Amino acid sequence: MTVTTPASRAARILSRPISLNGLTVPNRIVMAPMTRMFSPGGVPGEDVRSYYARRAAAGVGLIVTEGTYVGHESAGQSDRVPRFHGEEQLAGWAKVAEDVHAAGGTIVPQLWHIGTVRNEGDAPFPDAPSHGPSGLRVDGTADATPMTQADIDAVIGAFARAAADAERIGFDGVEIHGAHGYLLDQFLWAYTNRRTDGYGGDPVARARFTAELVAAVRDAVSPEFPIIFRYSQWKQEAYDARLAQTPEELESILTPLAEAGVDAFHASTRRYWLPEFDGSDLNLAGWTKKLTGKPVITVGSVGLDGDFVHAFEGEGSPVRGLDNLLDRLEADEFDMVAVGRALLQDPEWAAKVLADRFDELQPYDAAAIKTLS
Repeated sequence: MTVTTPASRAARILSRPISLNGLTVPNRIVMAPMTRMFSPGGVPGEDVRSYYARRAAAGVGLIVTEGTYVGHESAGQSDRVPRFHGEEQLAGWAKVAEDVHAAGGTIVPQLWHIGTVRNEGDAPFPDAPSHGPSGLRVDGTADATPMTQADIDAVIGAFARAAADAERIGFDGVEIHGAHGYLLDQFLWAYTNRRTDGYGGDPVARARFTAELVAAVRDAVSPEFPIIFRYSQWKQEAYDARLAQTPEELESILTPLAEAGVDAFHASTRRYWLPEFDGSDLNLAGWTKKLTGKPVITVGSVGLDGDFVHAFEGEGSPVRGLDNLLDRLEADEFDMVAVGRALLQDPEWAAKVLADRFDELQPYDAAAIKTLS
């Protein structure tokens, strides 16, 4: 009789390929987007190429890049966050994609507009106004005037151009950043969207801007080019925030996005194992798949130990290894799993898990990550 060990089960479940529209990803492991600010002038250089290629070579099936600013005057402030516009910047990204492909991986850029979130830093567009649906920050304070129709059209155009550029220079798809209190999320969330026109009101109306943006991206790329949409209930400054209080409200938000052209969703949570709504064990990714029928990526403290969760997240519930994750993947609750800090700490995390080398995994060390590459 053959006995299946937990380790060999992990390799079997995570090694399965999956199709996202026209893209075949070789396994179920995704590198989550993590802002690194290692791109002076917004240009990804040799170190950024090596950073992503190293993880692709070690078995990550799909890499989602750190957030990249689209070509809109208020997309972002930091001069060290990469941009996805400009000749020099796009040439740098083309080399990143080439190196990841040479290492056997697939890669999509995360396209980003920060909205009314204004942080300290060197602004590439210091005189640009802050943009948001109602001029409100996540904390409720006024930060800008509400976006006009011309503003909305300009942002939509910037995302569409970035997606077209991504396909042109050799990327495998795009991820649209609609999470964590940034611009698209500000439209989706009732607290920051107080508009009284067609872009505000009930969940469907609040989703209109994002649905129009997705449709424009869909029109700008080939039909088989995958569009991933990342969203969250929580915000950077409001961990308890919720877009939807019920599955019905969530369906009202996600359905227009799926119909507009989203091929897969990336449901961002802080703990992948926590249920999203009362009366069900499904997490946010599980509900997303149930409601849309689309492939879904889950994320949230995967590969981190209990000490990290307790020290940095304020809860004592330990991460239960990979058993719970594998149970959910095997049951098709969701389709892929994104790994963030654990993969930042250990570039060979995927290779070690897929080869049953769990005893070699490096624990996450927050003090050391600034020196990691």
